[in-house]
Amino acid sequence: MSRGSTAFITLALLTSLGAISSEASAQQAQQPKHPAVERVMASADYRQAMASFDSGHDRIVEENLKLQQIPAPLRQEQRKAEAFAGMLRAQGLADVSIDPEGNVLAVRKGTGNGEMVAIVSHLDTVFDMDTDLTPKRDGTKINAPGIADNSRGLAAILAMTRAMDAAGIKHRHDILIVGSVGEEGLGDLRGVKYLLRQGQYKDQIKTFITFDGLYPDQVMNTAAGSKRYEVRYKGPGGHSYRAFGTVNPMYPLGAAMQGLAGIEVPKGTTHSVGVIGGGTSVNSIPTEAWMLVDMRSASPEDLGALEKRFLDIVSKAAEAENATRSTKSGSITAVTELVGDRPSGKTSEDQPIVGVAVAAVAAHGWTPKLVSASTDANVPISMGIPTVTIASGIGDRQHSLDEFLDVEKSGSVRQLGMALTTLLALADMTE
Repeated sequence: MSRGSTAFITLALLTSLGAISSEASAQQAQQPKHPAVERVMASADYRQAMASFDSGHDRIVEENLKLQQIPAPLRQEQRKAEAFAGMLRAQGLADVSIDPEGNVLAVRKGTGNGEMVAIVSHLDTVFDMDTDLTPKRDGTKINAPGIADNSRGLAAILAMTRAMDAAGIKHRHDILIVGSVGEEGLGDLRGVKYLLRQGQYKDQIKTFITFDGLYPDQVMNTAAGSKRYEVRYKGPGGHSYRAFGTVNPMYPLGAAMQGLAGIEVPKGTTHSVGVIGGGTSVNSIPTEAWMLVDMRSASPEDLGALEKRFLDIVSKAAEAENATRSTKSGSITAVTELVGDRPSGKTSEDQPIVGVAVAAVAAHGWTPKLVSASTDANVPISMGIPTVTIASGIGDRQHSLDEFLDVEKSGSVRQLGMALTTLLALADMTE
């Protein structure tokens, strides 16, 4: 059991015995609160929904595994989309569809004027079609590629809609359920970009919640933007022995990587070379060498400065190679392509959505932290739509073959309660 779970249970036990010390009482009073969160959690409907999570927990885990077992690499999300859409239809949701970009959409109708709170979890994973997806159990932990990021988010949405139905919960704003595509890697957030720029509900979405991540104490309100480049150096090539001295694309590639590695950046700004390639054989001077580069920052200014320096390094590496070796058969050219552009931005701490999410985290026993990340939330944040990302589960090691989800029941139910409280408080809000 986690330290946060132990603290939550201990506090509940002490409360029931009337034995909370004055120090503990003062600490509890300092926890962030919000009236909308308090109203939700004080209601009989909330308690009934929590009971539904508890009694239906095995089904939640089974649905999580079912979705995890469907491979969904970039631009190959269709099978998982169809499965998720079918599960939403089976729960009686309205207007279930798959939009032209591949996003799954469904609506839980509210009693109001059609304004929408969007809840979003992505369908795609970082793993290719040949990855072994076999889950392995170790106590309450399930290790499997994609089990947490983000099949858990999809399963959590199913669980929340079922719990709301079981409790007869109503809300004023419509809830738009989205299983998005293109969140990972070079997907460039294409699903949410389409949803908010061209989709049928784009003008109705007023609030946006992303379920993504495995740390339930974290509320992401700052979007780390990114620039992702494919850089290709091209040259004439030749025989490694007979054409020795001819310009070689691998050398400027190496120089550019070394140059990027040497850039000192401000805190919160990062860079990485993720993939390299090129060449045909060990005894040939290659005609091409390439790399994929990721640069990130929550500051548009810092990211822009890093991008400028990097592109200058790329260009100068080609110039240096042409000045160093023979260009008799041809020279080195550098071709750069922007293959990913995630916008940055921030939902201010004084926005009601941040206050609600922070209070919901605290009310369920965690000490909330405001953090930055790069998720589907980047797009609505950059457009000025009040947005947060909250955890979809509890686990770690996402994007690795030993990714795991902890399905210990009490912690899992508590995390689902936190997510549902956030959703219901926002779906009922008038601000």
